[in-house]
Amino acid sequence: MADAVLFEFLHTEMVAELWAQDPDPGPGGQKMSLSVLEGMGFRVGQALGERLPRETLAFREELDVLKFLCKDVWAAVFQKQMDSLRTNHQGTYVLQDHSFPLLIRMASGLQYLEEAPKFLAFTCGLLRGTLSTLGIKSLVTASVAALPACKFQVVIQRS
Repeated sequence: MADAVLFEFLHTEMVAELWAQDPDPGPGGQKMSLSVLEGMGFRVGQALGERLPRETLAFREELDVLKFLCKDVWAAVFQKQMDSLRTNHQGTYVLQDHSFPLLIRMASGLQYLEEAPKFLAFTCGLLRGTLSTLGIKSLVTASVAALPACKFQVVIQRS
């Protein structure tokens, strides 16, 4: 339990530090901060993927990899499984978490809804980095309609 609290605190401080550099950044500054957070998450996701047991890396299909992300990786990082995984069977997957741990503290009011994207950038990078280590090139985006629920859309990049 203490690990989860420490991770949440670290994540909150990373976001706060990146936004504190320019308290009212224009669209270019926000994109840069989001890119930095996503890059940090990507590197953490790569490291996490490198530490996975070798027997877990023998997936036959993309869907198996995404199921592994939703169950095992999500549980390792957030101490819970992803709530839902949907696919169109054409390389697009939607992962839903109805009580995303990094948004729970913000769920008390609608005024925080516009602040939510900066708290999801790191996790988008984390997912993309883990997928990259597992040999899948992807694009990951996140959206929030109502706090603390969020959706991550994973689009597999075909070469």
